[in-house]
Amino acid sequence: MTEYVALLRGVNVGGVTVRSADLKALFAESGFADARTYLASGNVRFSADGEGRALKTDLERALAERFGYDAWIVLVTLAEMRAALDAFPFDASDEARQPYVVFCADPAVREELLASAEPSDEDPIAPGPGVVYWTPPKGSSVDTAFAKQLAKPRWKAVTTTRNLRTVAKICA
Repeated sequence: MTEYVALLRGVNVGGVTVRSADLKALFAESGFADARTYLASGNVRFSADGEGRALKTDLERALAERFGYDAWIVLVTLAEMRAALDAFPFDASDEARQPYVVFCADPAVREELLASAEPSDEDPIAPGPGVVYWTPPKGSSVDTAFAKQLAKPRWKAVTTTRNLRTVAKICA
C-alpha cells in the first residue's frame, strides 16, 4: 500500500462546504485505509493500492457525486510531500513572509507555471520537486504578480496551494 495525500482545491471557500467528518467518511466508504483529514481546507492522508492517476479520477468523481461540485484534487504520495517540505528553499521562520507550497498535478504543469511567472525579490518563487515554492510578503498573497498568475482559470484544476505549516502537519 502507498500512503497518499489528496489536496482538494476550492473547498470551504466560495460556497463549497465539505465537513472533515463527511470527507473522511467518503474516503473510508471508497475503500481507502487510514483516512485522516487535516484542518478544514480539504487535506486527506490515506493509504491505497493502485496508480495515482486512476485514484485521482475516482476520487474526483466520488467527491463531485457526494458533495455536488466540480471536484479537483492534486494527489501526491506522502513521500513526495515530505520531499517538498524538506526542500523548502526560503527562510520559513521569516515573520514578514508567508511560506507557501504550490502543488502541481504533474511536471508539465509545474514547468508551464514557472515559465509564466515573473519572479522578483519582492515576490520570490523557486522550483521544487513537483511543486513551486512561493514566499510573498504577509498580507499580499492575493496582490502580487505570482498571486494574480495563480488566480487565472488555467491553474484552477491543476494546482493547489498550501501553507508550509499545513504541509508539515500533514507529514508529521
